[in-house]
Amino acid sequence: MIDEAVSEVEPLLGTAPACRALGVSRASVYRRRRPPRLLERRPRPAPARSLSKLERQTVLDVLHSERFVDSSPAQVYATLLDEGRYLASQRSMYRLLAGRHGSVRERRAQLTHPAYTRPELLATGPNEVWSWDISKLKGPVKWTCFHLYVILDVFSRYAVGWTVQPREHAELAKALIGQSVDQQRIERGRLTVHADRGTAMTSKPVAFLLADLGVLKTHSRPYTSTDNPYSEAQFKTMKYRPEFPDRFQNIEHARAFCRSFFDWYNHHHRHSGIGLMTPAAVHHGHATELHAQRARVLDAAYTATPERFVRRPPTPPELPTAVWINKPDSPEAAH
Repeated sequence: MIDEAVSEVEPLLGTAPACRALGVSRASVYRRRRPPRLLERRPRPAPARSLSKLERQTVLDVLHSERFVDSSPAQVYATLLDEGRYLASQRSMYRLLAGRHGSVRERRAQLTHPAYTRPELLATGPNEVWSWDISKLKGPVKWTCFHLYVILDVFSRYAVGWTVQPREHAELAKALIGQSVDQQRIERGRLTVHADRGTAMTSKPVAFLLADLGVLKTHSRPYTSTDNPYSEAQFKTMKYRPEFPDRFQNIEHARAFCRSFFDWYNHHHRHSGIGLMTPAAVHHGHATELHAQRARVLDAAYTATPERFVRRPPTPPELPTAVWINKPDSPEAAH
């Protein structure tokens, strides 16, 4: 009906005035007269360098295996390289998983407190900057908890000392720090210990001990968790482990769990911030040798199928050379 009415008036007024007079959209008239053709969708051909169906299934089977079901593709990639195996790139692993499970991301609001000076610390090797903090572990019933003290080397992410105690106390922190400094054979004037502003961290016993040992100390700004990012990230890694319990039955249970966790964290966890190496490998100086071994594995993979590496030959993740807590904004201050 609309087309007929427009067709009767159109020879006298033209298409646009006729549509305005009848209150009809010109686009609707044109679309009815010339309906769009449905284009046939052609399947996208698979690139010659892509993984075969069997190879894709092999990668998925490894990612979903009992050994790696709780590991990220980056962790699986690094572990397989250390074992002399290469199945696919990290991006290919993420792409295969994204096709089935999608992806999520995290957003967290951060507070700032401009009245305090922002700490800026640089570590170029192990035992130069330590970060330590205390986290609560839920006890057997409500309102009960145990306190986990952890000292972390910022450069290597290696947990140099930890203890689980029934309470937070300055003398307990003093004993742990002193033992860790002694075990790591820290020389005077070499180490800086960073912490937040908790009561144990700012206590006089800890301050006097650090002064006696020739260790510098710094503190985060209030309510600024990003000033102590490495300790916060380590606690999150622990509490998001699938075996982390809702509550600990007693302090022996908490200590047994932490003993197992820190063995895994130091010696088996491939950390993305240190070139997918384990903290122990970086802390004890084995990372360079492992990095060369990974390079040889990737060179062999490139030689076997160079067409699968379009942009450049694959290289293992770079090893850390400098780790900052709050890197300065200006390039001059960062050197």
